[in-house]
Amino acid sequence: MKDNDLITRLIRPEIRALKAYHVPGSAGLIKLDAMENPYSWPAALKQEWLEVLRDVPINRYPDPAAQVLRTQLKRSLAVPAGMDVLLGNGSDELIQLILMGVARPGAVVLAPEPTFVMYKMIASFVGMRFVGVPLASDFGLDLAAMRAAIKQHQPAAVFLAYPNNPTGNLFDAAAIEIILRESPGLVVVDEAYHAFAQQSFMDCLGRFDNLLVMRTLSKQGLAGLRLGILAGDPSWLVEFDKLRLPYNINSLTQASAAFALKHKNVLDDQAARLRVERARLLQELAALPGVQVWPSAANFILFRTGKPADVVFAALRQQGVLIKNLSGTGGVLVNCLRVTVGTPDENTTFLAALRRVLST
Repeated sequence: MKDNDLITRLIRPEIRALKAYHVPGSAGLIKLDAMENPYSWPAALKQEWLEVLRDVPINRYPDPAAQVLRTQLKRSLAVPAGMDVLLGNGSDELIQLILMGVARPGAVVLAPEPTFVMYKMIASFVGMRFVGVPLASDFGLDLAAMRAAIKQHQPAAVFLAYPNNPTGNLFDAAAIEIILRESPGLVVVDEAYHAFAQQSFMDCLGRFDNLLVMRTLSKQGLAGLRLGILAGDPSWLVEFDKLRLPYNINSLTQASAAFALKHKNVLDDQAARLRVERARLLQELAALPGVQVWPSAANFILFRTGKPADVVFAALRQQGVLIKNLSGTGGVLVNCLRVTVGTPDENTTFLAALRRVLST
């Protein structure tokens, strides 16, 4: 297509300025870059799951409301009585539904930064202005700055990742409650890493009229299913449901997630094993000369070495280990790297490779 003038005329400038979300290739590498659960299911459980999938009528459209799965999720996630859940094709779709619902001329989306990149990207998608409020030097919330930004910009939506990605820390719960009380719009607490943090605002639903809590099953070993969960007052969810495309949760995802929730003990056990490995990784990284490591309540760890992040990232990749290089983000993340907590063997291989990189 040669008519670039047509593209310029039709595609919004803020969209042309974006770069598509990039996912690097990982074939043949130990994959510690995307906060995935490294564990599979036991063979017997896999076989039982496949038997369930045999009976899924894939010639028919899925249940548009995913009623059976939603009922299971409300019970499994301890959603308070009177509250409901809305399901999305991953958390990303839920973020998009929320922002489509509140988008209007001049509306603002606000979040502390650095944080999950999709808050800002999706704000651009729907034509909203994004305001980022820098975190404090310890990556905690700068509450004074957040309160000032809320007062100045009157955001339609505030997103708080709890724990935060990519820093891994839990924000102060009392500070979040102040933000909830002072925000004129919605406050979405994104608890994607709840299985590893084990702290939640779920039981606060109903106490704050503007609170929504977002969860996902991706970090608990079901990333391939793409299932996000938004919990909140039904009066909010019914509005966002109007924007949800029909049949957004396919039949195989519904059946698979429902099956997994019946065996939640397996997911919980895997999360517990990863929390143990997280503690080991934090301890061993902190013991390496020249390495600065930040505490984490998630299934990943942010760290910085005395060498440029680009050099460390490339050298680790050459040794077959893929982590996340955050240095290109700039600001406080210059020369920072993020590693996902893997299996004991994967973590040992990563640590040995990092020691070799740092010693040369």
